[in-house]
Amino acid sequence: MQALADRLRPERRIAFVPTMGFLHEGHLSLIRLARDAGDVVVVSIFVNPTQFGPGEDFHEYPRALDRDLALAQKEGVDIVFTPSEAELYPEGFETYVHLERLPRHLCGLSRPVFFRGVATVVTKLFHIVKPHAAVFGEKDYQQLMVVKKMVRDLDMDVTIIAGPTVREPDGLAMSSRNSYLSNEQRRSALSLCQALIEAQQMVSSGERSAERIVSAAKDVIACFPETDIDYIRIFDPETLEDRQEINGPVRMALAVRVGTTRLIDNYLLDPAR
Repeated sequence: MQALADRLRPERRIAFVPTMGFLHEGHLSLIRLARDAGDVVVVSIFVNPTQFGPGEDFHEYPRALDRDLALAQKEGVDIVFTPSEAELYPEGFETYVHLERLPRHLCGLSRPVFFRGVATVVTKLFHIVKPHAAVFGEKDYQQLMVVKKMVRDLDMDVTIIAGPTVREPDGLAMSSRNSYLSNEQRRSALSLCQALIEAQQMVSSGERSAERIVSAAKDVIACFPETDIDYIRIFDPETLEDRQEINGPVRMALAVRVGTTRLIDNYLLDPAR
């Protein structure tokens, strides 16, 4: 992959979409953005072990490589890169990329190894694929901001493009982990987007207290069975620091377990909307 990138890069613009596979419409939307951003589209498929903590779903994470390859081909992907764990983390591997501040919020509090694993694997993939641009989804908003900050801090020559969250017709944010849900749990999973919609309606109606909006979101989620809130936060879109008053656009993000499945979602709350 490195040798191929070396040959391509001088004359063609490489656009890259890193994934963990089990592709869905959300991934495909990122691939389409990559197509607009480059001459050669590279998609990686790698379930990264270093971003899973003890007891998390690394071994259960859905995998369907043949299906993924067919979808990639249909979308006109030029190169699919499928490294093995031994190739990316050979025996004796001990070098990791760690951010000091951004991981100390949101998902980083309950998944302490997650962003070190993300930053490390993305750095390695950038060195291997050598893209001019890379596309990440806003559904994983904290991950997007971590990658953007890492690229700035380490002077990486990669343009980061953000792709909007893609949702099912009923509003559920698309995620590979949605496949874990039973029919009843699938209905309960709608509590996440419904809480975000309620929050925007409150802001549009003049509510400015983050505490009251978070409390209302908790009430929405509590109405659904098998839901257990990890966090609900309203925060500055750049620093991820909590906001108490909403005087301009802010992000609201939440993580909720539905049964045993941990789901995340987020939304831009804008008083002007």
